[in-house]
Amino acid sequence: MIDALKEETIVNKVGGRFKLSALIQKRLVALNSGARPLVDINTEDKMEIVVQEILQDKIYLDTTTSSVRATEETRESAGGPPELDLSNL
Repeated sequence: MIDALKEETIVNKVGGRFKLSALIQKRLVALNSGARPLVDINTEDKMEIVVQEILQDKIYLDTTTSSVRATEETRESAGGPPELDLSNL
């Protein structure tokens, strides 16, 4: 899991190290607050869940509102919009 963070692939997918760290931090807050994981993975490690969500294109950082958003495909398969507005944190 930590090895994935050392690779440039995940950094480039998100748009840079700063955006990656912001996305991870905001998604960890959401998971710790009770949000459901968007990937089917057999682990309780929330950092691993977040990394897999990013690698599987389940979430992205919406830079216009500084919030974490689920991709359209993820929202449709989950049965509802899991938009995570963390602007009031």
